[in-house]
Amino acid sequence: MMVARWSIDARFGHKAEALALMQQWMNEIGSQIGWSADKVRLLNGSIGANESLIVSEIQIADLAELNSAWDKLGKIDAHQAWGKALEPHIVSGTPRWEVFRVIA
Repeated sequence: MMVARWSIDARFGHKAEALALMQQWMNEIGSQIGWSADKVRLLNGSIGANESLIVSEIQIADLAELNSAWDKLGKIDAHQAWGKALEPHIVSGTPRWEVFRVIA
């Protein structure tokens, strides 16, 4: 099992909008590629992390599953439109993917 983590930094004063769009993505787009609520969680920086940090963690079986999900995303027009809606609310250059192996 693995965890794929996508993180972004919200622009100052835009965290609520960015969080709302992330939740919308999970409900409307993530569900189309098999990322159901039991596999995804949304986190926000609190102590020891920037308060502007928004993290989406997705539980996946392996890298092949992640690649398949990314391939599906590329074919969903709503994903592209969502990205354009999110862009004004995040700090340019901060979107980042990290993948972790689950040990225990």
